[in-house]
Amino acid sequence: MGILDTGIKTIQNVAKVAFGLGSFSDLNALIEDKKLADGYAVVFLDTYFSNSILFDRLSEYEVVIVDTSVEPKTTTIDNIMSILRSKYDKAPNIIVGIGGGSTLDTAKACSNLFTNPGSASDYQGWDKVQNKGVFKVGVPTISGTGSEATRTCVMTNPKNGLKLGMNSDFTVFDHIILDPNLTETVPRDQYLYTGMDAYIHCMEALEGGYRNPVGDAYSRETLKLCREVFNSSDMLETSMREKLMVASYLGGCSIATSYVGVVHPFSAGLSVVLGTHHCEANCIVMNAMEEFYPKYYQEFHSMVKRQNVHLRKGIASNLTDEQYDELYNATIIHEKPLYNALGKKFKEILNKDRVIEIFKQM
Repeated sequence: MGILDTGIKTIQNVAKVAFGLGSFSDLNALIEDKKLADGYAVVFLDTYFSNSILFDRLSEYEVVIVDTSVEPKTTTIDNIMSILRSKYDKAPNIIVGIGGGSTLDTAKACSNLFTNPGSASDYQGWDKVQNKGVFKVGVPTISGTGSEATRTCVMTNPKNGLKLGMNSDFTVFDHIILDPNLTETVPRDQYLYTGMDAYIHCMEALEGGYRNPVGDAYSRETLKLCREVFNSSDMLETSMREKLMVASYLGGCSIATSYVGVVHPFSAGLSVVLGTHHCEANCIVMNAMEEFYPKYYQEFHSMVKRQNVHLRKGIASNLTDEQYDELYNATIIHEKPLYNALGKKFKEILNKDRVIEIFKQM
């Protein structure tokens, strides 16, 4: 297929990035600086921290606990907005998201909806958001999704099964705080699953047909950092958590200029049909990717083995015909990444029988 131009010439990055151990302590001052005397702040907090000291120090603001047992749905976002609009007669001065990718994406989506009419599903797709959202701050507490840096917030639409984000420059955070202290309590398996999202984002981008030299540079550095972390003797050591947090941010910057490939459409299928969380789903999909990414397939499994993390197998091996139909439809609908990876004949390569066979390998 050769190297194709992504067409992306202008890149919207996060305006301000605060990094370092303990940098989270500056959050309250930032909120107070943006929140006017007659205004208010909304903090979206990952349910994982609902009983922690983080909740206590933010209790003076409007705190919305985000249920991360399931990934964001357009209906969930609409329900949150309905509650907030019934409680307040105007938009907040500042929105803060504290948590993993689902919580950060929820914060970004709500920021957009405060200044754009309609429902969350109205803005799924590319550049449909017309107005700048509420000033928003992202504070990731796990590394890998890159949501803190990306121009999208991914949601599943229950009505049509489409898993797609509000892909817009207006979705990018205005300010992010990267404090490696916040990733200290992440469970070991989840730490690897999520961290590998950055690795998979970037290897798909570098192996794709649509390329951007800036995105390539971000991707190469992200892969370098991921290899240092996951080939180390202790991926949870402080310096490794620092490196993975940087890799997550750079990986998110990379995706703003490029496309993913085969892994993410199949991962979306697992998420939509079986409810598998995105980052674990990516890793499960890698069990069946030797044909498409042989070099990375071997490297990925070598790093997983070194870190002694278990990957579920057989997740899609004994499903109903109806479920396999749903998996195929939820996968093949992602035309841009599949074209990026396989070219214009991707539907011939990934016919229905082949897609089902790949799912059964997982």
